[in-house]
Amino acid sequence: MAERRPVKPGELMGLAAAAGQEARQVAARRRLANIRLTDEERRICTDDLAEQFAVGRLDQDELHARVDRLNDAVTHRDLQPIFAGLPAPSLYRPADRRPSRWRWAAFAGAVWLALPFVLTGLVLLLFGREAAAAIFALPALLWTFVTYRWASGKGKRPRRP
Repeated sequence: MAERRPVKPGELMGLAAAAGQEARQVAARRRLANIRLTDEERRICTDDLAEQFAVGRLDQDELHARVDRLNDAVTHRDLQPIFAGLPAPSLYRPADRRPSRWRWAAFAGAVWLALPFVLTGLVLLLFGREAAAAIFALPALLWTFVTYRWASGKGKRPRRP
């Protein structure tokens, strides 16, 4: 009998997130099961099979056999045996979401709050007080830069499939 080790809360959250993502993919496959495949969906699945070949999960003969079955597939249900033992095709993964508009509104508010500090820093710089200008303006500029990165979504790490 295998020894059970305690599960850390961080691992539990990761497992729950993975289970939720997998459940969304299964639901998407179930919804599309009887719908016919388009040429674009076949191209996406072919690219996914080629990627699995590139990472070493498939050999060349198996890749050709699966691509041939993919070209003969009619509905999404026919994709299940083609991708047996492989990750789900990328057409079932949810699309990446763009940053919402409220983030840009928050960025505008951050710029509005930083503006008096930047202007004060410029006035202090005009009067020869470089240290005071740096104390006022640089944190405000950094604040603006950080909120811009947050609003544009550039500060996020890419999601794992």
